[in-house]
Amino acid sequence: MSTVQQQFAPAPLDVLIIGAGLSGIGAAHALTDQCPDKRYLILERRAAIGGTWDLFRYPGIRSDSDMYTLSFSHKPWTHRKAIADGADIKRYIEDIAEESGITHNIRFQRKVISASWSTEAALWTITALATDPSGNEQEEVYQARLLSICAGYYSYDEGYRPEFPEEQVFKGQIIHPQFWPTDLDYSGKRVVVIGSGATAVTLVPAMAKTAAHVTMLQRSPSYVVARPLSDRTAQSLQKWLPMPTAHRLTRWKNVLIGSFYHRLALKKPDFFKMRLIQMAKAQVGSEVDVKHFIPSYKPWDQRICAVPDGDLFHDLRAGRASVVTDTIESFTENGIRLSSGEELEADIIVTATGLRLNAMGDVQVSVDGETVAVAERMSYKGMMLSDIPNLILTFGYTNASWTLKAELTSNYTCRLLRHMDSQGYRIAVARRDPAVQNMPFLNFTSGYVQRGAHVLPKQGDRKPWQVYQSYLADKLTIQYGRVDDGIMQFK
Repeated sequence: MSTVQQQFAPAPLDVLIIGAGLSGIGAAHALTDQCPDKRYLILERRAAIGGTWDLFRYPGIRSDSDMYTLSFSHKPWTHRKAIADGADIKRYIEDIAEESGITHNIRFQRKVISASWSTEAALWTITALATDPSGNEQEEVYQARLLSICAGYYSYDEGYRPEFPEEQVFKGQIIHPQFWPTDLDYSGKRVVVIGSGATAVTLVPAMAKTAAHVTMLQRSPSYVVARPLSDRTAQSLQKWLPMPTAHRLTRWKNVLIGSFYHRLALKKPDFFKMRLIQMAKAQVGSEVDVKHFIPSYKPWDQRICAVPDGDLFHDLRAGRASVVTDTIESFTENGIRLSSGEELEADIIVTATGLRLNAMGDVQVSVDGETVAVAERMSYKGMMLSDIPNLILTFGYTNASWTLKAELTSNYTCRLLRHMDSQGYRIAVARRDPAVQNMPFLNFTSGYVQRGAHVLPKQGDRKPWQVYQSYLADKLTIQYGRVDDGIMQFK
C-alpha cells in the first residue's frame, strides 16, 4: 500500500477500520508498518481525529493513566507531563496519523450503521451514513475482507444521566461533562459536581481555579491516589539515553510496577485498602474528614482515581473545594437538598454520573443474514468474538492503559493477516466449544460496567476464551502464542 491512498478501485478493501481514536490510528499504523500491501480505510463518525480526546472538552480533561503506557511503543511520549491534558493527547494521535500517512485514509463524518458478513463471498459489506458540510446524509457502502472495530466502549450519543427528583425547578444550569458547552462561564459561580469517579476528580480542581466554590457530591467514596505529574525516572533516562530507549524502559517500568500493585491488591485487599486510606489521610490532613475517601469495596473492584500532584486534595485543604458524601433527596430552586436535610446551593450542577456502555459502536452486525447479539457471543483472547469471521474488536484494560491492549490487538491483526496470506486462507473464525462455561466479560463493580453488562460479550472459564486484564499474560498469549492454535479455524 502506498503511503497516500486517496482513491480506491472498486475492489474490496483488505481492512476497514471503524474509529479514528487511539485504537483506530494504532491499528492503521500497524497495517502501514507490518502489512504495507494491505489496502485499508478508516471510517470516523466525527469530523476530526482523536475519539475520546476529541469528544470530551470539559475543564481539566486529562488521562487517568500514565502517558508512557497510554502512548504507543513506536512513538515515544516526549512531554514532561506523565498525566497529560486531553489536548496534548489529541495532538499526539494526530501526529501519528500525519507522520504515517494515515490521515489520507480516513473518511470523516461517516457513521457506520451496519456490517453484514457473507461466508460465500468471504466479505464484509459495511453501510455508513455520510454527512456533507450542509448536514445532508446519504448512504455509502464499502466491502472489506476484515473488519476492525475500534469504536471504543461507550456511546458518543448519550452519557449515563439519571433523572433526579424535582430537577426541573432548579434555576441554574445542569450540564453533563460529555456535552460540555463551549461558552460556559463558571468564574465566580457555585458549582456542585455529582460523582466521585475520574471525571469528577478532574473537574473539581480544574473548576476550583476560578469558581467561587466547587462541591463534589458523592453517593459513596472512591479510592483517590495522588501521583506525580511528571515521571522523574523518565526525565532522567531521557537525559542520558536515546528517546526510544528511554521511552521503552520507562514504559516497562510502569507496566511492571502497575502489575505488581494490582496483584498485591488482589492478594492482600485489606492491607492494600489500609495503605490507600493512609495515603489519602496524609493528603487531606486535618482539614477534611478522611471518611470521604474510604470506599466500601475492595481496591480494583473499580478503577482507582489518580490526581496529579494531589491537586484535588490541595483544593480541599485550601477550602476552594469540598466533598460531601450523601444521597440526593431532590433538586431545589437554588441547588440540591440531601437526604440528611442539608441543602447545597449551586449556580451550576454538573452530572458526572458516568458513561453508557456500548460494545460495538452501535453497529448492527449480521452473519449470513442472521443478526448477531453480541452479548450471546464469547470473547476469544479479548479480541475476536465466537463464530463471527474476520472481525477484530479492540477493547482495552480496566486496570491499566487502554493502549497496551490496543497495540497487542493491532499487532495480532497483522499476524493473522500474514498467516492467512501465507496459507491461502480467506476466512478466520474462532468456533465456540459448548463445554466452555460463560463468565462476565469484566469482573468490575463500577456503575457503568454493571449497567452495561447486558451489552458486552462473555468470557470463558479457560484459555483462549479468558479476558486476563493483564498485559504480561496477554503479551505471552497474543504476541507469542500460535495463531493456528486449534481453536481458530481457517478456510
